[in-house]
Amino acid sequence: METNDAGTNAGNGAANGTNTAAGTDAPGPDNGEAPEFAEIPDGVLALPVAELHLHIEGTLEPELIFALAERNGIQLPYADLDELRSRYEFTDLQSFLDLYYANMAVLQTEQDFADMTRAYLSRAALAGVKHAEIMLDPQAHLSRGVSLETCVNGVASVLAGSREEFGISTLLIAAFLRDLSEEAALEVLEKLTAMDAPIAGIGLDSAEVGNPPAKFERLFARAKDAGLHRIAHAGEEGPPSYIIDALDILGVERIDHGIRCMEDPELVERLVDELMPLTVCPLSNVRLRAVDTLAEHPLPAMLAAGLNVCVNSDDPAYFGGYVDDNFAQLKSVIGLSEFDCVRMAANSIRSSFASEDRKAELLAELAASGH
Repeated sequence: METNDAGTNAGNGAANGTNTAAGTDAPGPDNGEAPEFAEIPDGVLALPVAELHLHIEGTLEPELIFALAERNGIQLPYADLDELRSRYEFTDLQSFLDLYYANMAVLQTEQDFADMTRAYLSRAALAGVKHAEIMLDPQAHLSRGVSLETCVNGVASVLAGSREEFGISTLLIAAFLRDLSEEAALEVLEKLTAMDAPIAGIGLDSAEVGNPPAKFERLFARAKDAGLHRIAHAGEEGPPSYIIDALDILGVERIDHGIRCMEDPELVERLVDELMPLTVCPLSNVRLRAVDTLAEHPLPAMLAAGLNVCVNSDDPAYFGGYVDDNFAQLKSVIGLSEFDCVRMAANSIRSSFASEDRKAELLAELAASGH
């Protein structure tokens, strides 16, 4: 299952670009206070970055959800856009996942997946994304009766030309739902292998608490044998021990989120020594209440500790911002310096699974960007 980080065999998806600054259409916190969002100043060029933590299904903007529902004759449980947006208040990860999976009902055909992917890439290009490694949740679609070929081929058809059309090299990662069984995941991985799906690696996502990494030891061993990259969500809502297990039992090459590592000084020291990439998603952490406010986010402490962190958008249509929005809000709310922004952009490029030539090209572009 060979991949091509120039975009000929990879994955990414969704958002129609209507929400160009975080908070434009997203509701604020439920305490009645103004949201901690900052508009991107006019004339500010986006920082060249790699996006390493992005769920294609999490880029489905409300407008696209309604457009696809109309095309496919699906009756949505929302009267209009405002009612749908009113649901974007989450108390924890599970409350988000309930809406996230419900909205996937509009994805029925290869064209639907292709339109979602193209919409994301269009918005990502404006955000400064030059390389994207995008997770697709095949199990979430199989359970709805949508075939593996439909969801994979729909996304891949757009990614095949992502470099030429959007200037973004891409890789597709098949993410497995940790609240389902390992046997189910192994079956899907075998089918992906049999169809020679253009995936570069596998990931582990969905409900973290109660679903430790050890549950998927055989899945990750099988992926390693197949020559696939391995990443996993750990230390978002789950304890620091989940990060340790993802490293030691699953043999992952990157940790998605990882913010709770700060509770374990020995783990932090290890992560620093190993230069282990942590794909942090600040706006997501706040929206899912893993962190109470952006001002209290551990990112500055993680940087000070020397951790290899980068900024990502996770599920931008649901959490109020794309990569550029995350950077803008971090600057506004916690005073993140330009030096640290450039440092994390470089981290994102070096931590990617892109070819060494592509990494060198993007690092040179970053150096010449004037940031």
